[in-house]
Order: sequence, then C-alpha cells, then structure tokens
Amino acid sequence: MKTKLLNTVLFSAILLFFSCGESTDVVESGTYQGTIQEVEPSKTEIYVETDDNKTLELYFTDQTELTRDGNTVEFSTLEEGMRVEVEVKKEGKRLDPLSVKVLE
Repeated sequence: MKTKLLNTVLFSAILLFFSCGESTDVVESGTYQGTIQEVEPSKTEIYVETDDNKTLELYFTDQTELTRDGNTVEFSTLEEGMRVEVEVKKEGKRLDPLSVKVLE
C-alpha cells in the first residue's frame, strides 16, 4: 500500500514539474513585434510575447544588435513590459535574435 501511495505522489510531482515549465514557440525566420515578458540578465535571454500570442525565447549572441531610437544600447536597458521589434533567424528548433529594437 505504501509503494502505491509513494508512486502516486511521485508521478503527481513529476507531472506538476513538467506542467510548470516555460512554454515557448518556434516561429519562422522574420520580424515580429511584441512585449518583453521576462528578462534573464545572467543568461542574456528574454522572453517576448508577440502580438499574435506566441512566446519567443531569445538568447542574445555577440552578433545580436540591440537598439533604441537608432542607437546601440546595453542589454541592461531591457525591462519587462517593454515593446520591442525582433528579427529572428530560425536554426532548427532554436531562434537566434539578429536584432532587437526597443519601440518605446
């Protein structure tokens, strides 16, 4: 009886763990507008919810161009809630941000 209860609790915990993970979308290469939902400075990563309700997970590279009002800015400028335009290149199941423009 204890084993069955333990298995049920373990299964429930695993299911809960997987259901709480970030759900992101892979889109085709192109330009998208949306709002920053999360900024992860330690990973130079942002999550952007596009205007068509897709969530993009974007890890910045050395080649990612980040601008505001036509000027290059630092990653630390980014905040949740900012409107951005992102140009991405699809690489398999990964999206590489080529450019990120802060729109506000």
